[in-house]
Amino acid sequence: MPHSRPPQTRHVLIVAHGAPADPEPQEAALQSLGHRVAEELPGWDVRGATLAAERRLEAALAGLDAPLVYPFFMAEGWFTGTALPRRLAAAGAQGARVLAPFGTDPALPALMVEAGRNAAAEAGIEAAGAALLIAAHGARGSRTAAATTLASVAALERMSGFARVLAGFIEEPPFLADAARRAARGVCLPFFALAAGHVVDDVPAALEQAGFEGPLLPPIGAHPGVPGLIAAALRAAAA
Repeated sequence: MPHSRPPQTRHVLIVAHGAPADPEPQEAALQSLGHRVAEELPGWDVRGATLAAERRLEAALAGLDAPLVYPFFMAEGWFTGTALPRRLAAAGAQGARVLAPFGTDPALPALMVEAGRNAAAEAGIEAAGAALLIAAHGARGSRTAAATTLASVAALERMSGFARVLAGFIEEPPFLADAARRAARGVCLPFFALAAGHVVDDVPAALEQAGFEGPLLPPIGAHPGVPGLIAAALRAAAA
């Protein structure tokens, strides 16, 4: 009888920016995310690494054949379009294919709605009379980051059930503190992949400055549905 060929192992690397000043916590977070995505994809080799931790990206690529590279970033930009491909090429990652970043996934707004409505319900806030405040990074020299956030805001306006959906940025207007003053009653959801410096420091500081008293959620990248979302994107890319 002819021998059947064993199923091909799919190779995946999930990449985030990380924190250059303190790279290890974010590196551990990416490796944990890789494990959780792998649980959704039996038989796949899924790894995680940051750009900031020295040589970790290169180490994670060892033994991977034509990997799918998933950018755990909120928007297209210099890191996803230039820095990451350069690092992959320098590491000799033959056949690597970089997918669309996390923040642009059409399935993400549904997770954001779930996070926002659950937080509102737990706080005793009626979504129909409240605001969903999206805290995002923005960028001084590029409109891409803000455009991605605003595309999510437009989707949330259609499907969230909140009276208002507002965006506020750390690095460009409308700044988060200003947007928070317009969201007198509501919840704040950070449009970030990881709980790094902006989420830990800048977002709470801006909300305090504005006198915002609603709940502040973890970043959307920490939502328990994220591994399944990433796995679905990887399956689609592999198909």
